[in-house]
Amino acid sequence: MDEAAKTNRARGPSFAGRYFSGRVLDIGCGEAPVTPQAVPFDRPQGDANNILDYLPPESFDCVHSSHALEHMRDVPKAFRDWWALVKPGGYMITVVPDEDLYEQGNWPSLFNSDHKATFRLDRDTSWSPVSHDLRRLAEGLSNCTIIDARVQSDGYDHTLRRRQPNTIGRLLLRLASSRYKLLWRLGVRNERALTLFDRIENRLGRPVDQTLGRAMAQIQIILRKNPV
Repeated sequence: MDEAAKTNRARGPSFAGRYFSGRVLDIGCGEAPVTPQAVPFDRPQGDANNILDYLPPESFDCVHSSHALEHMRDVPKAFRDWWALVKPGGYMITVVPDEDLYEQGNWPSLFNSDHKATFRLDRDTSWSPVSHDLRRLAEGLSNCTIIDARVQSDGYDHTLRRRQPNTIGRLLLRLASSRYKLLWRLGVRNERALTLFDRIENRLGRPVDQTLGRAMAQIQIILRKNPV
């Protein structure tokens, strides 16, 4: 299910009015920017790993990204460069998968082979060899105030988290991936958090990507650039 749509519903109607006024950049939005007036920046526009090659610093009132930072080759650099685009007094809003809820202790990612990093919030250690604490990344930015940072797990069933799938679980995972892709091509969307197949196969050892349904498994952080 579309993660941006789920996130917008969780934010509520007042969120956009507070943060998405003025000039907004949406990094990694595909064809669905967070607001209609947002400037999209995705692969057709350039390489978000080197975004300052395409856009001038301090040129946006808000820089937004949802499920894009985990695809960057150098996460700290990309995060700093995205921050450089924010005007003084403006905001940067970043949403990333929570490594425990999404990756479930498995690396490389079982659910998205293009993920290059994982993220945690307010923890000193991690099982992941490529983990970043999102608050600590933010604390390394200049002139930055953290407005809010939280894990968003609406609709998530914690009893179904599974580390290190067994042989049967990995086989079922491949079969489930093919099933989801086929349904997607046929225009069938998995609107429920878990299907009956998911629950049965989870008992047999298959990890379940609950975000294919209505569940959220992510971290959101909201930053404000202090006026000079």
